[in-house]
Amino acid sequence: MAATLIDGRAIAAQLLEETRARANALKARGLTPGLAFVRVGEDPASRVYVGRKEKCCAELGIFSETQVLPENTSEKDLLALLARLNADARFHGILVQAPLPKQIREAIVFSTVLPAKDVDGFHPVNVGKLMLGDTTGFAPCTPAGVRELLIRSDVKIDGAEVVVLGRGNIVGKPMTAMLCQKAKGANATVTLCHSATRDIKAHCRRADIIVAAMGVPEFLKADMVKPGAVVMDVGVNRVPDPTSKTGTRLVGDVAFAEVQAIAGKITPNPGGVGPMTIAMLMQNTIRAAEQAAS
Repeated sequence: MAATLIDGRAIAAQLLEETRARANALKARGLTPGLAFVRVGEDPASRVYVGRKEKCCAELGIFSETQVLPENTSEKDLLALLARLNADARFHGILVQAPLPKQIREAIVFSTVLPAKDVDGFHPVNVGKLMLGDTTGFAPCTPAGVRELLIRSDVKIDGAEVVVLGRGNIVGKPMTAMLCQKAKGANATVTLCHSATRDIKAHCRRADIIVAAMGVPEFLKADMVKPGAVVMDVGVNRVPDPTSKTGTRLVGDVAFAEVQAIAGKITPNPGGVGPMTIAMLMQNTIRAAEQAAS
């Protein structure tokens, strides 16, 4: 029997309705939540991603504004813009869209946004709070979305064996930190695997939950998955496809068709983790506004 699909679009829609209600409650108190986007250059994917986030803000009644800087913008000029946004009371959240041009150091940029406005969850203060289990910080949106999908899909996390594939700062490391906390919706035993892990297949085959975030097209095969396991596909990879108009197509980190035949639950790709990232960003923005109001 094929695995049950975890519908990220439906669950994201639930989250957004909850967020809309919180936004309306803030407006009733005379405060309009605000989110500033910063985009450097004209990377096509970045334009699409920011456009989707702007659209979501408009639908929820969140005030947003996008600052677009030239590709050759200096790090100094970008940091000066962030200082102005940090001081602007209209904005409760600031998101700097990655990737950034090579002359700009992402770590410096992420450290410049005020922790209280860091709705992406990348400031060292928020990273530290996540490691400590301090829920007053902001967690990165994609792993937070994965965790929310698990919770709302009635997946037992407490005591589960979890394998996270990929040690990136955006998904792998924070995902590991979230799921191993002694807290509700966590308390799992987590193994973090990466390119230097010996016998990844053996680790995966004992997992109750696998989170694939390696950035390797269709890396996770059926013979790596324990029957009935829950599989979360975070990957977004472009691969050649001569039948497509663009000559390419997007695939995840999971060989979906073959893994679906053996897993218990699985996220489709697209339509799984992706919609949750924006939903969690909106939720973080509302929480930042609520904290500012209090």
